Amino acid sequence: MGRAEERRARQRGARRAQKSKPKGIRRFFTWKKLLGTFLGVCLLVMGAFFVIYLMVPVPTANAHAEMQSNVYKYSDGRILARTGKVNREIIGLEQIPREVQYTFVAAENKSFFKDSGIDFKGTTRGLMNTLSGKGKQGGSTITQQYVKNYYLEQDQTVTRKLKELVISLKVDRKQSKSEILAGYINTSYYGRGAYGIQAAAQAYYGVDAGKLTVSQGAYLAALLQAPSQYDWAAASPTGKELVTDRWNYVLDNMVGEGWLDAAEREGLTFPVPKAPKADPGMEGQTGYLVEAANAELERQGIGEEDIKAGGWTITLNIDHKRQKALEKAVEQQLEDKLDREGDKKDATVQAGATSVEPDTGKVVALYGGVGATEHWLSNATRRDYQPASTFKPIVLASALENGSETQDGQKISLNTRYDGTSKRPVRGGDTPFAPENEDDRDYGKSISVQKATNSSVNSVYAQMIVDVGPTETKKTALGLGMTDGPGWPESPAMSLGTMGASTWDMAGVYATLDNHGKKVTPTIVKSAEHRSRKAEPQNPIGGQAISRNSADTVTAALEGVVKEGSGRRAAGDYEAAGKTGTSENNRSSWFVGYTPELVTAVALFGEKADGTGQVTLTDTVEKGRINGGGFPARIWQAYTSAALGADADAKFDLEVEEPARNDPDPRPSDSASPSPSRTATKEPEDKPDPTPSRTRSSPPASPSPPVSPSPSLSGSPSASDPAIPDPGTANGNP
Repeated sequence: MGRAEERRARQRGARRAQKSKPKGIRRFFTWKKLLGTFLGVCLLVMGAFFVIYLMVPVPTANAHAEMQSNVYKYSDGRILARTGKVNREIIGLEQIPREVQYTFVAAENKSFFKDSGIDFKGTTRGLMNTLSGKGKQGGSTITQQYVKNYYLEQDQTVTRKLKELVISLKVDRKQSKSEILAGYINTSYYGRGAYGIQAAAQAYYGVDAGKLTVSQGAYLAALLQAPSQYDWAAASPTGKELVTDRWNYVLDNMVGEGWLDAAEREGLTFPVPKAPKADPGMEGQTGYLVEAANAELERQGIGEEDIKAGGWTITLNIDHKRQKALEKAVEQQLEDKLDREGDKKDATVQAGATSVEPDTGKVVALYGGVGATEHWLSNATRRDYQPASTFKPIVLASALENGSETQDGQKISLNTRYDGTSKRPVRGGDTPFAPENEDDRDYGKSISVQKATNSSVNSVYAQMIVDVGPTETKKTALGLGMTDGPGWPESPAMSLGTMGASTWDMAGVYATLDNHGKKVTPTIVKSAEHRSRKAEPQNPIGGQAISRNSADTVTAALEGVVKEGSGRRAAGDYEAAGKTGTSENNRSSWFVGYTPELVTAVALFGEKADGTGQVTLTDTVEKGRINGGGFPARIWQAYTSAALGADADAKFDLEVEEPARNDPDPRPSDSASPSPSRTATKEPEDKPDPTPSRTRSSPPASPSPPVSPSPSLSGSPSASDPAIPDPGTANGNP
């Protein structure tokens, strides 16, 4: 090759090199430069971490050992309660059975005995979650959790997580695994105000930690993931399922690690803990109010452990005067007539109530039971009893909101006519259903919706829910504020209130009706402030759950219940609307009512003395059934009369498209004399209280002819009693 050809070859090579050379921004992203940049960043991070490691000391202060009190106040600022005494007793690891020690390792960190105290992958995930706003980290080692519990604040920040990482490395080098495990078990929060395994063992099983079984230890270890959600006594069905799964997970891990014999594992059963007790100082209604406030803060994202750590000033919406008025009403109208010590049946009666302002959503008074230290579960917020016929107004609201029609094509209104025959099979439904009216009484072939509401006629509302559709009715119920859960099938029987609900729930539903259909979510917390942050209460007033016309029409119907129906004993010197209800087997009895300014749900529950199951209210405070138009309505009337004050003159401002027309009272007649075999299982619906002399009774707005009681029912009223029957029962499936 000549020189000329060599020169031309070099030129061609240069041109090719020039063409292949990255241009523009691409020249900054060659693989060599990217690799160099990555290595440089790694070196910088390692250097920075080394500097942080040198600069961050292991703190000596124990943040949780210096807990402050929480202060709870009434709405006017006066002190309701102070909490803050830490329930913790530090014990040595040698006092904890070895198998119980292993439950915590199996639950949280199987590699604990071999790792260096940190989990880089889990910590990185936690940092990313924090930066992206996804909340708490996952995947921390026992050492990291111990460091967080013992040395650091509980705030979720990048700085705190970096400190946790560094301090964990140092602690793992300086302390033995036994010391770290003991520290972790003794500082963790187990719920029920219990810090450390000794307090937890007493709180959940009434034994010292040294006497815990491996099965009980596995439950306590499982609790640490979500103490409030996993507390068996208060857990939802989902929570119980989750903690049972985690309990099994812990024990299976122990078998896998060789810490528990497989045969022994097979013989273990879930150790249901005992019922909790309120803390000292939480006597009377105080404990119920404090726990309701704490539960609401948890729903706003403030964890139970954070609340128990103290430093909060929490002001409630509870009005001191109204709270005392509610307590007095229950005391005078119910408790003074019970012999809890000498009569086992009387001891089964539980009362609960929630009172709400409809225009603000504020819970201004709450009654949780005889006292939080005697009966830990709040009767105001429990959802394990049926609301019975207090659900019927929701069926009516759904019919009005959806423009529903009868099977004959007539639009449903207060004047729509239905067949009130007892045990009449519903038409048009997929599920056969033929409910029995109170005392098996017929109300004729043509009864208006208004009159059927006044007398709570089961056969009418069973047909109405089929006309509306159970699915649409449930949608309306949830929109108004009820809570979904197991035991709520979408069937015609739902018209009788066969699901579970609390007085808190029903007060919110009726407050929404009172507020012209604008959604009201009851709220008990006015403000919550901590030295380092402030909780922002959620707005309790939402958008339109149902139209004003639908809500106001229901209110007009429920005015009739108080004026001339089953709720007459709630009448007073005020305008009022409401509904009675008595559940299957008379296990619960309700009156939920409202004036323009105040909504209150009152209920009685029959509960076994040990709290393990439901029993009938029949033959407790008086002979015969305890119906919603009796003691619950009386309590409601006594409280409302005292609580309204100047607001007693307020009038309902209703927009009703088609008011109810005057219609003769239905004259019920016995369809048949019930056979003894049927009455052995049949439960009648609400009737007027048979002993008006024992408590205050308002006279009926318009007299009606007396109704002869069924001869098969013990404790039925005499023929001279006020006559309009109160069929407000979910006697459900006769």
